[in-house]
Amino acid sequence: MMRLSVLALLLCITNLANTFAQQMTAEEKLKYEKAITERAGKIVMGLGIADQRKSDKVRDIIKDQYSNLNDIHSARDLKVKQIKEQQKDNKVERDSALAKENRNTETALSKLHKKYMAKLSAQLTTDQVDLVKNGMTYNVLPITYKAYQEEILTLTEEQKKQILVWLTEAREHAMDAESSDKKHAWFGKYKGRINNYLSAAGYDLKKEGIEWEKRRKAKAQVN
Repeated sequence: MMRLSVLALLLCITNLANTFAQQMTAEEKLKYEKAITERAGKIVMGLGIADQRKSDKVRDIIKDQYSNLNDIHSARDLKVKQIKEQQKDNKVERDSALAKENRNTETALSKLHKKYMAKLSAQLTTDQVDLVKNGMTYNVLPITYKAYQEEILTLTEEQKKQILVWLTEAREHAMDAESSDKKHAWFGKYKGRINNYLSAAGYDLKKEGIEWEKRRKAKAQVN
């Protein structure tokens, strides 16, 4: 029964995505394909893959993921628009339908994410997969993790580990987000959780930030 409902969900998303795709002109489709191919190519350049055929294969896996994510998000946006138009005078029904659509989208994204990870893992090492994830999320994880350690010099190993766990979780969500703003929003959400955790541990984050800025300025003057 569950398998049938999931299949029905995927068929619905596919139909909506096809409707959206039909609304794009041939020129728009070409520009979009070129953009996501170039985006995927830039990520692959940092993986150190010597075999060109393998490099191209990985690039296409990443490109297809961008395309598949776009299909899901575009289908959701179209469905949300329909719900708001059809239920504009019934807030209860509208909110219920929108919540259901959000759940359906999350289910589709989760299934796609797992398939994508399996495809990447079949071609790349664990470290290379991490580089792909960072590439799809503007390297926010390593940049933020480094910043926390530079800002708070007395972090314990346990605290560093917890910060990394939460940033890694944020990255998994951000990978599936449809825009730069929403990718950064996922990290913002988890940074809030990290800051609360550090404050509860006794750190004065405002003071730590001021001291960090002083160290950065002093270092810049030396250099």
